[in-house]
Formats: sequence, C-alpha cells, structure tokens
Amino acid sequence: MDRSTYGPWAVIAGGSEGVGESFARRLADAGINSVLIARKPEPLRATAEAVRAAGAEARTLELDLLDPAALDEIHAATDDLEVGLLIFNAGANTYGHEFVTGDPDRTREVIDLNITAQLALARHFGEAMKNRRRGGILLVGSMAGFMGQAEISVYSAVKAFGRVFAEGLWLELREFDVHVLELVLGVTRTPAMQRAGLRLDLPGLDVAEPDDVAREGLEHLADGPVRIAGGNERAARKRNEFPRADRILAAHEATRRLIGG
Repeated sequence: MDRSTYGPWAVIAGGSEGVGESFARRLADAGINSVLIARKPEPLRATAEAVRAAGAEARTLELDLLDPAALDEIHAATDDLEVGLLIFNAGANTYGHEFVTGDPDRTREVIDLNITAQLALARHFGEAMKNRRRGGILLVGSMAGFMGQAEISVYSAVKAFGRVFAEGLWLELREFDVHVLELVLGVTRTPAMQRAGLRLDLPGLDVAEPDDVAREGLEHLADGPVRIAGGNERAARKRNEFPRADRILAAHEATRRLIGG
C-alpha cells in the first residue's frame, strides 16, 4: 500500500473485527492511519489499540450506520483529515426471512445499510479524492450478489446492486486516478459468521481467512472494478450462467446445508 496514494488516513466502516480488523492492521503496517467505524465498543477499542501499537494513528466512532445522524457524525470526525481510502465493510446481512411475510422495517434496514449508507460515504469521500486526483474506494461485496436466494432475497439483490455500482463508479473515477474495487467475499471465517452458527466445517467447503482476503483486496485495489476473493471466480461465473433455475435450486440446497437447515 502506497501511503502517498491511499493515505494518510483511511476510513473503514465495519472496522472492528474480522476482515475490517485485518484491513486496519495491514494499513497500519503501511503507515496509513485509520478511522474505525463500528457498533461494538470492545472489538473497536481492541483494533484501535492494535493500530496504534503498529505506529499508526486511530480514531474510533462507535455508531450504527442506520442512525440518521451517523453521516453527520462521520463528517464531523473526519473533516480535518485527508482521507485517501474508503473501505465499506459494513454490509453483513442483518435480516433473513421470506420476503412476502417478512418485516418491512427490517427489510428496509438491509437496503439502507448496503445501499443508502454505502452511497453516502462513497459520495462524500469520493468527491474529495476526485478533486485531489488520487485515492481508493474498496467496497466489500458478497457471492450472494451473483444469484437470488431464499430468505435472503433482498440481501442478494443489494449485493448485486453493489457490484454494478462499483463498476460504474470505477468508470467515472478512473480518469482521475481514483481506484475503485468491489472485493467479493465467499464464505469467510469471521466472528459474524461464527455467531450466526454457520457450519464452516462442512467437507469440501472453501473457507477463507479474514487476513487473506484483506491482503488480496489491498493488493488488487488498483485492478478494479471487481475482484472475486479466495479463488471463487469459477463459482461466481457458474452462478451467472444461463439457464439459471437448476443452478438457483442447487445453490439453495448448498446454503441450507451451510446454515444447518
């Protein structure tokens, strides 16, 4: 990571644990400071301490991106900084349910976190990067965005939106030397996945480690617009093939095994 391109400060939404923590640690090793945004105070504090121990500066914002005041708080905490890198890693699935009988408010939260909040941060920090003619925007995506899935239909849809948005943003900013990448994750051994009770020990399941995918994303930030992490390119290509009905059913059965259903 080149501090003169992506520094001196990075903003990491979802920067307290898992892949977000790995991003922060690797950036600290490169001399890039971090503003860490997350809801959980304990891991947020621990990651900030690790960043400082590596010789970089860290600011923490304990907030929920769904809070209407969140964007104003982020502006206030970063307006005195030169932010050369935005990492949006906050788009974990927050609600799984059959769409037609689900809670509309919970469904709206999935949309607001993965689309509304992501767009707001990319707009705010991306404009300054464009004016400086340098920087990077890394949006963390999901293999879920390559195919619709039962009970997470809205989550799959917003992740598909994120990929197409990254492609368009990449086209808009590339002539201004601002790098845009969507890093698409497969199954990754994060605390969130472990808390969800996913069966990560299934035979034949390819499980990536947080530090590996963070390294891959940072190393390929200039190679946008999309990077499929963890060697999942073939699986992503297969999910996009037509006809799709049989592939959707097969993916659904695989997901049921993963969640123990």
